[in-house]
Amino acid sequence: MKVLVFGATGTIGKHLLEQLLQSGYAVTAFCRNASKLSQFAHGNLTIAEGDVLQLDTINKAMTDQDVVIIALGSGKSRKSIVRSEGTKNIITAMKNNNIRRLICQTTLGAGDSNGNLNFFWKHIMFGWFLKGVFLDHELQEQYVKNSRLDWTIVRPGSFTDGKKTGRYLHGFEPNDTSITLKISRADVADFIIKQIKDQTYLYQTPGLSY
Repeated sequence: MKVLVFGATGTIGKHLLEQLLQSGYAVTAFCRNASKLSQFAHGNLTIAEGDVLQLDTINKAMTDQDVVIIALGSGKSRKSIVRSEGTKNIITAMKNNNIRRLICQTTLGAGDSNGNLNFFWKHIMFGWFLKGVFLDHELQEQYVKNSRLDWTIVRPGSFTDGKKTGRYLHGFEPNDTSITLKISRADVADFIIKQIKDQTYLYQTPGLSY
């Protein structure tokens, strides 16, 4: 099975590449700078250089893919619209190439999961400090939900650098405040990859946390 990863050089993306390759998938990593992935030399890895804000470069990478994973980041920018605009372009390219399965990583707190957040995340981080980033995630989700593709939106809590455990909570109620609001990047990648062959969360938005 061929998997195309957007955001491949990001903190989630690198875990996705490592775990996908370990699991035997044929992986295409889409990124602006191939040199950032020099440590991932592998027979099943193809690197496609491009920009998610340029539709023509995305179309070239889509050829013969089976699954698309979006794990776009905004770097240090708090005003970036790369997640929403990039996702819109990716969806267009998927339709151009008749690819249906889309797994998109956003954030816990988006949409109806806002009730999962504590005061700090709801009002200080997403209500003020990261408001622009949060609103871009919200728009990103709208594009995915309206895409008519076979989508799953994964909403992880705050990232940690912990190891992959495979032991985490997912799909909890949107008003559940007993969760820690934390999840390792490695476990986020683990859950995303499981969605490739698991239809449980098709057209759903599972939260992810310890």
